[in-house]
Amino acid sequence: MTPICFGAFEVDAQSGELRRDGKKVKIQEQPFQVLILLVERPGEVLTREELARRLWSEQTNVDFERGLNKAITRLREALRDSAENPRYVETLPRRGYPFIAHVTNGAGSL
Repeated sequence: MTPICFGAFEVDAQSGELRRDGKKVKIQEQPFQVLILLVERPGEVLTREELARRLWSEQTNVDFERGLNKAITRLREALRDSAENPRYVETLPRRGYPFIAHVTNGAGSL
């Protein structure tokens, strides 16, 4: 699979790496999985329920709201993004999150 690029970032789902300007960015597993889900469907709204369902199995006993909020916050930190002035991850209250940056792979636009 070809890495997905946006802004100064490159995400490689196979290696599990996020790079900014060619340098590896530290990111935890759940925020990385959120990023993968978002960049696979740029411009589409991923609902909180869909993200929770994809990140945690039904047998997992966690506070999804808190866990998802924390994953989104950590993802924004890794991307140097903000909820108030988003460049990558927008918050649509009570709806979900679209990835709003232009996304390409090695062959061009997705």
